Amino acid sequence: MASTAVIITMNTDGLARLKLLQLVSPALPVGAYAYSQGLEYAVECGWINDAASASRWINGVLAEGIGRLDLPVLLRLMRVIKNADSEQLDYWNDFLLASRETQELLLEDTQLGAALRRLLKNLQISNLALLSEIKQLSFCTAFAAAGIEAQISEQALLEGFAYSWLENQVQAATKIIPLGQTDGQKLMVEAMPTILTAVMSAQQITDSDIGNSLTGVAMASSWHETQYTRLFRS
Repeated sequence: MASTAVIITMNTDGLARLKLLQLVSPALPVGAYAYSQGLEYAVECGWINDAASASRWINGVLAEGIGRLDLPVLLRLMRVIKNADSEQLDYWNDFLLASRETQELLLEDTQLGAALRRLLKNLQISNLALLSEIKQLSFCTAFAAAGIEAQISEQALLEGFAYSWLENQVQAATKIIPLGQTDGQKLMVEAMPTILTAVMSAQQITDSDIGNSLTGVAMASSWHETQYTRLFRS
């Protein structure tokens, strides 16, 4: 009996890991690849021009942006969904959307959220009823719902979310700086410790300290709208 229980536990954990890989895969049809989050304009104006400057930008946004806003809110969204607390779910979803500093960043968040909700509906995720009344759904909110459904741990889901964001940024950098694939892989490796630090920070931050103000990202995102040539959506 004991050995059977261990096998079941291992299979459950393994299934959760596989579902996490599905969630963070670039093949997930939500359209994250279409956005650069200001990075395209940062290259255009010369703030980023090589692997070193790309690394500074990406690691800075990971630590001071993703780690201080998206990840701690994602953690809270997981907990309120688990508790079926619709009032707090609305609060943290709206908090995140209100924290987007430009129309472009808000559009990205809500469009990815809508795309992931459609996908989860087609996959028949059971906790979607909680999300049904939210008109503007943050990507984090839908991501949290998928994580709870798949029984992914808080730590793993936060790490997966940050890794997915990192991969999209590195792919954008390789296209528009441009960088070689090896340089892109080096950027990924360099940023992995930053992900772990950001996740740790997200687990410790208080409600009143959540938020960011990344002036450079906000400016680049705003100016991206009128950039003469663009690969990425505005």
